Amino acid sequence: MPTFRPRRRQRGGPWPALLAWLTLLLLIAAALMMGGAGPAHRLELLPLGSAFDLLRLGAYLALAAAALGLVTLIVASLCRRWRPALAGGLVLVAVAAMMAVPWQLMQRAQEVPPIHDITTDLEDPPPFVALAETREAAPNAVGYPEGFADQQRAAYPEIQPLLLDLPPARVLSAVEAAALDQGWEIVALSETGLEATATTFWFGFRDDVAIRLTQTEEGVRVDVRSASRQGRSDLGTNAARIRTYLEALQRRAEG
Repeated sequence: MPTFRPRRRQRGGPWPALLAWLTLLLLIAAALMMGGAGPAHRLELLPLGSAFDLLRLGAYLALAAAALGLVTLIVASLCRRWRPALAGGLVLVAVAAMMAVPWQLMQRAQEVPPIHDITTDLEDPPPFVALAETREAAPNAVGYPEGFADQQRAAYPEIQPLLLDLPPARVLSAVEAAALDQGWEIVALSETGLEATATTFWFGFRDDVAIRLTQTEEGVRVDVRSASRQGRSDLGTNAARIRTYLEALQRRAEG
């Protein structure tokens, strides 16, 4: 007669596998919340405050997933259940990757001043004319805020005007082409410059840009101003935008 051997009971019973599944579910929920907060606001499904709350909740869930992943890794390893242990380890790695960007933003917030309006001309910033009405409806001011100049000088001394020894028409053409290359929406264009709106990728924040061209004895001076419509600090976004744009414009002009 055939003999039947009883099925060998796995160490730890169902708990290592249950812990692994719960950890994975927390990770998925955290990823959906953190990844979806920005698009939800950009698509106008959530107001900004609710989107930030969703992002914050996702971060808390990610930390909970990491803690449970560590417990899963330890318990499963002690029980020699290698698949649940692997799942716990992978969750730890995934959470570390997910939290890298928020951590970098927090570090950046401590390194840059809490300003949101950057310009190459601190004495006479390019004004917003075509975008004035739009900015008046936004939380941040239309004019260049008082007290920002000293903070900008200390934080971004490299933000300076660009001088191009080229005919004004060629400079204007390069200015427009470089703005389009950045993906900006041009609102107004004239012989003395342009105004445009830049939209950030994740949350869809709309920042405004004003570019002014001035004829001098040395050539055409290009001044750029980039300002956020909302938020006290831009985490260095506007300075980076001006820096990137002027580099692109320089290449355009040389080409």
